[in-house]
Amino acid sequence: MSHTKPTTVVNNTVKNDTVKNDIIKHDTLFTTPLDKAARFSFDEQVVACFPDMIRRSVPGYGQVLAMLPIFARRHCKYRQQDNNGQRVSRVYDLGCSLGAASMALAGEFEPQDLQIKAIDISPAMTTEASALLTENYPAHNIEVITADIRDVELELCDMVILNLTLQFLPAADRVAVLEKIYAALSGGGILVLTEKTHAFDEQYDAWLVERYYDFKRANGYTEMEISGKRNALENVLITDTLDEHHARLAQVSFQRHLTWFQFLNFVSIVAFK
Repeated sequence: MSHTKPTTVVNNTVKNDTVKNDIIKHDTLFTTPLDKAARFSFDEQVVACFPDMIRRSVPGYGQVLAMLPIFARRHCKYRQQDNNGQRVSRVYDLGCSLGAASMALAGEFEPQDLQIKAIDISPAMTTEASALLTENYPAHNIEVITADIRDVELELCDMVILNLTLQFLPAADRVAVLEKIYAALSGGGILVLTEKTHAFDEQYDAWLVERYYDFKRANGYTEMEISGKRNALENVLITDTLDEHHARLAQVSFQRHLTWFQFLNFVSIVAFK
């Protein structure tokens, strides 16, 4: 497969020379006390500061994005056809948010190489993602879809990206989503699953959580902001242990899956079809 400009990692983010950079709004959502019953949602306020929020609160996210094109070169083998009958590799970006994973791939591949389908349940996210992807990669075959990934029928594909998405689904729905992904992947395709986790051992987990809060403090978050976001995410973001993730992948018939990246309580797994 052909590819274009190199991707570099800068300050835990991915910078691609082809992406037009606007001024990133600072995340100030939790700088004032909130109603303890208020729940986190991916609305317009979150969308406006989402890049800054991710940069300062998800350790290693830039490194995960930077590896996606490298994985794609190994596993995207033109196994599908586009609407014109041309051989392409179809990639799903499930829970795409603002399309960072899709942009990481588009920045490294020629327009004719990939057919990317980016899906998110939040209209605020998909509206902005569509604008960003159209502006930066107008020639690429990228479709942004507003939908619940639990309801979408997946076509055959070479790669599925599930970054920080499964954790927002009810636990009872996670197996069905992974079953659908496994069925859609062509032989030789991969799933990249990135999630926040918790440790089974309470002492280990407490240490990891506190170091994660140290990471956020080092990135400028105050105690009020850390506490406010933690309260807002309670019962919204439900983590699994790393062992639970691997057990679930095995349950849906992935015979090979490994943890290729971990930074504190954030992990990324690659599962092979």
